Formats: sequence, structure tokens, C-alpha cells
Amino acid sequence: MTTPSTTSNPAIAVMVVDDQRAARMGLTLMVNRADDLRVIAQAAHGQDALDQLEGLVQQRSPLPDVVLMDIRMPILNGVDTTARISQLYPAVKTLVLTTYDQDDYAFGALSAGASGFLLKDTRTAQLHQAIRAVAGGDAILTPRITRELLNQHAFRPVPSAQHRAAVQNLDRLSPRERQIAELVAQGLTNAEIGQRLVLATDSVKKNVTRILTKLDLRDRVQLVILMRDLSS
Repeated sequence: MTTPSTTSNPAIAVMVVDDQRAARMGLTLMVNRADDLRVIAQAAHGQDALDQLEGLVQQRSPLPDVVLMDIRMPILNGVDTTARISQLYPAVKTLVLTTYDQDDYAFGALSAGASGFLLKDTRTAQLHQAIRAVAGGDAILTPRITRELLNQHAFRPVPSAQHRAAVQNLDRLSPRERQIAELVAQGLTNAEIGQRLVLATDSVKKNVTRILTKLDLRDRVQLVILMRDLSS
């Protein structure tokens, strides 16, 4: 059991989506081992997840903060489901699960709005850390994943017109914001950026939010691609 949280913050609500019942059960047990994380829903495929989310809205019940999304499922796969969640419920973050790290479907999910992806054999502590990071506004983009993103010729998360507008708006960034944007492009988390620049994590998070707003970008994935395009 993990160490009990010393804060009064509510638990991070998680939905688990996987067509394998054993996988759903296993992930649920892993997530619930942390006192600050709680699985509030399970779904057997993408359409099931969308139906449950719609039901929560109709019931005026809280939505999950993070969805753990299997990528390959019948009826509605993880990529299409992620795109729908990103469109309908922008406050809900999606973390994609895959069996191998060269999965083109997983990279497609990032383009569709996912905040990152993990291998299904990820250890419990790493899973907990990833969920917390995504719920806090981070993206799970390690330097290796970032390199793979840039090597995906079909991966175009930023439409050309939006990309041009973002480039033009770079002058609106302060020197500190530009520095933080460059560190985001290296795949650093908010906490890692804070350590590098001697800033509080919350301060970094606020800066990233301002950067995305000024550049009219959806998320950190788009920021990574923009900054790497400029440096190439």
C-alpha cells in the first residue's frame, strides 16, 4: 500500500477502458493501490466508454479526470474513442495503453488528443506517477517518444494554418515562457522543468497554460512538434 496522502485534495478519478476483463481488473487493482487515485468506471470498448461518460453527464455526476485507454479494441478502438473524448470532454485526459512502444495506433492517439502512452507492463509506481502527471496537465512524452513522434511522417497534430499562426505568435512569449516551451519540447515534465529552473511546479504549470493559450495550441504534444520544427 502506498503512503497515505497528507493533503485534503480529492482523489483523482480514473476510468479504465480495455476489452480484456482480466486487464481491466488488473489495472483497477493497480490504480486503487494509491490513496490519491480511484477507479470510478470500467468500460469494455470505446463505445461503452462514451456511453458511460454521457450517462455521467446526464446524471450530473463527476467525470473521470483520466481515462486509461486500451488502443486495440472491437466496436470502437482507442484512437477514435480518444478523438471523441477530446472533442466532447476536453477536461478529461486520456492516457493510452499499448503492448509495444512502436505502435502506430498509439502515436495516432496522441494526434487525436491523448496526453501520452504507456506500455501495459508498466510498473505500479510508474502508472501512478503517469496518472498524476496527466491529471496535473503534463504529457507523458519521454525524449525517446518525442523522437519517435518526429519520425512519424504521417503525424501532423497541428494543421498548417494553425501552425503558421502559432509561429507568428511566438513573439508574444516572454523569455521565461520561451525557455519553458523549449524544455517542454525536450520531453520534461512540469516537475522536472521546475527543478531545472528553480520554480515551483504550480508556477511551471501556469506558465505552460499561458504558453498554450498565447499560441492557440491544444496541448503539450502540439507544442513539442512546433518547437522541434523551429529547431530543425
